[in-house]
Amino acid sequence: MTIDASAPSDVRDVLARVPKAELHLHLEGAVDAATFTELARKHDVALPAHERPEDLYEYDTLADFLEVYGLVARSVRDRDDFERITFECLARCRTSGARYVELFVSPAAHFDVGVEFSTVIAGVVDGVNAAADELGLPAAILPAINRELGPRHAVEFVELVQQHRCDEIIGIGLDYHEIGYPAHDYVEAFELAGRLGLHRTSHAAEVGPASNVRDGLAVLGCERIDHGYNVVDDPALLAECVDRAVPFTVCPTTTTFTSEFRDLTAPDHAIRQMADAGAMLTVNSDDPTMFGSDLLDEYVKLHEMAGFDLPTLGGFALNSLDAAWLDESTKRSWRSAWQAEIDALVGVEGNAQ
Repeated sequence: MTIDASAPSDVRDVLARVPKAELHLHLEGAVDAATFTELARKHDVALPAHERPEDLYEYDTLADFLEVYGLVARSVRDRDDFERITFECLARCRTSGARYVELFVSPAAHFDVGVEFSTVIAGVVDGVNAAADELGLPAAILPAINRELGPRHAVEFVELVQQHRCDEIIGIGLDYHEIGYPAHDYVEAFELAGRLGLHRTSHAAEVGPASNVRDGLAVLGCERIDHGYNVVDDPALLAECVDRAVPFTVCPTTTTFTSEFRDLTAPDHAIRQMADAGAMLTVNSDDPTMFGSDLLDEYVKLHEMAGFDLPTLGGFALNSLDAAWLDESTKRSWRSAWQAEIDALVGVEGNAQ
C-alpha cells in the first residue's frame, strides 16, 4: 500500500526513503562551507570578507559561482583533505536516500597550487572506500575535463586518467563554460576515452544551445547528457532523445541560478517540458552545499514547487538506476529491489523507463 504523503513532513520522509542514485554531483561543489573555511586557513588561502562560512556561497551567475568554486579547489590540497571532503559528501548523499553515487572530480582545478593528479585520486578513493565500509554506500569516480583548458589539455587529461586508472574510475565528464568551447574540439579526447573503455558524458545545453545536446551525443559519443535544458528549444531533437531513451541528469536548484529557467513553479520550466515530452530524467544535486541543497531537497522541490506527483518522482528514481554505469547484473538485481520499495512507498508511473 502506498504511504499517505499528503502533509509536507510526510512527503519529505517518504522521499528520503525512496532508493535513488546520484549521477551528477561535483565533489568540489559539495564541500561544506565550514570545511571550506577550515581548509582555507590550513593552506593560507585568502577568502572574501564574510560573517559566516555560508556567506561565501552566495552568487547570482555561473561566472560568480565558478570563481568561488576555484577558491574551494585551491583550499583542498593534500590526500587527507580529499578523503575528508569525499566522505562528508557521500555521508550527505546517504542521508538523502542515495544507494549509489557517481562523483565528478575536477583534478585540474587543483593543479595551479601544485596538487598532483595522483594525490587527488588517492584521497578521493580513500573517501569512497571509507563511505563504502562505514556507510554502506558504493560510489564511483568520474574525472571531469575542464573544457576551458582546451583540446590538448583534454587529451592529456584522459591520458592521466588512464595512467592512474583504478576500479573506482569508470568514466569521464566535460564541464565548465559551454559557450566558446564546442564539442568538436574534444573529439580526440573522447575517442581516446572510448577506446580505453571509459564511459562518457558532457555538460550540454545548460546555457548553450540545444545543438550542444546533439553534438554531445553524435560528436562525442556521450551515453548521457548533463543538464540539457535548452533541448526544449528543438522539439525534433527532444523527440529523438525520447525515442533513444537518452538519460538527462537534471539539477533543479541550479537551474534557478545558472540557466534561463529561474522559476521552478513555471509550467514552461525546462524540466517540466522535458518530462512532459517523455524524456528520461534523473534528479541530481549538482553542487549541493554551494547552492544550499542536497539530493533529497531536489526531489522535494520538484514535488512542492514544480508539481510532480510522487509516483512520477519514483519513476525518476528508477531512471537514475537505469542510467547508472553499473554492471548489468548488479542493475537487474538492484532494480527488482528498488522497484518493490518504490512501489510500496509511492508507486511508479510517468517517466520510468
